[in-house]
Amino acid sequence: MKSLVLTELKTPLQLEERPDLEPGDGEVVVQLKAAALNRRDYWITQGLYPGIEPPVTLGSDGAGVISKIGSGVEGISNGDEVLINPGWNWGEDESAQASRFQILGVPRDGTFATEVLVPADAVHARPRHLNWHEAAALPLAGVTAFRAVFSQGQLQAGENVLVTGIGGGVATFALQFAKAAGATVFVTSSSATKIERACELGATAGFDYTDDGWAKRLQKEHGPMNLIIDSAGGDGYAGLIDVAAPGGRIVNYGATAGPPKKFDLMKVFWKQLRVLGSTMGSPRDFAAMLEFVQSKQLRPVLDKSFPLEQGNEALARMRDCEQFGKIVLEI
Repeated sequence: MKSLVLTELKTPLQLEERPDLEPGDGEVVVQLKAAALNRRDYWITQGLYPGIEPPVTLGSDGAGVISKIGSGVEGISNGDEVLINPGWNWGEDESAQASRFQILGVPRDGTFATEVLVPADAVHARPRHLNWHEAAALPLAGVTAFRAVFSQGQLQAGENVLVTGIGGGVATFALQFAKAAGATVFVTSSSATKIERACELGATAGFDYTDDGWAKRLQKEHGPMNLIIDSAGGDGYAGLIDVAAPGGRIVNYGATAGPPKKFDLMKVFWKQLRVLGSTMGSPRDFAAMLEFVQSKQLRPVLDKSFPLEQGNEALARMRDCEQFGKIVLEI
């Protein structure tokens, strides 16, 4: 098998020949057709993630064909076309993941390879309307967006939704999911091109968050937001509290801009706001996400594909925030 390996932090990944994988009890080997990048993969290369022990094969998202089956596995056959749920050991509590929760791709070798070894309960049938690239792009960002929008955000049809930082995988899925559920969706970005792309996907309008007064313009032109999906935090968080409707919800699945310098607690309690954290989802979230995608016939937005051998170029594109949608590795 071929594997794209992180051998040392802050150095390019190395393409290596490794022994073919063999499944243990309750495991399967997936011969991969495509993998997809997440921001997590770049953070790992920079050492900005816990539990990194090089050498390790990165990659959480993948889709392919079952090629080997371990003992004790039922209901799965060689040749089955699957995608992988990369979040394991969630635990019994739907409200939050257990301490033993882990994500494929660190500490366990991931999907930037020609094959991957995973627990049998982590594979799901590939949605028939999705091609291999689309199927590989769906899992991590899809379930993260689904949990933020529905499980945590409790979106209802007809509500106003703001998705910040449009262009990344989770934000793009959040736009698609909210629109498909009957919401009116707005976005922010510092890129006019990305705002234009979002409007082509169904956003009603977009705003440049680097412009002073964007939050006031949004509220004046379109009213307050019932649900806000944010991954940035930072100094712009005050604007999110301002545009939130009374009784509104702000769901954060990241903090790329760091903590807010000012958090106006008076506005939070006076407006009866709910500020919620969110991560990847539970197995129940993942199954519900797949059902929603199939019922609405949604397709992930793909940015650009690279062969496995050009994985470093793909990571550079993510590092520079050039993408709109998911970056895919063709295997």
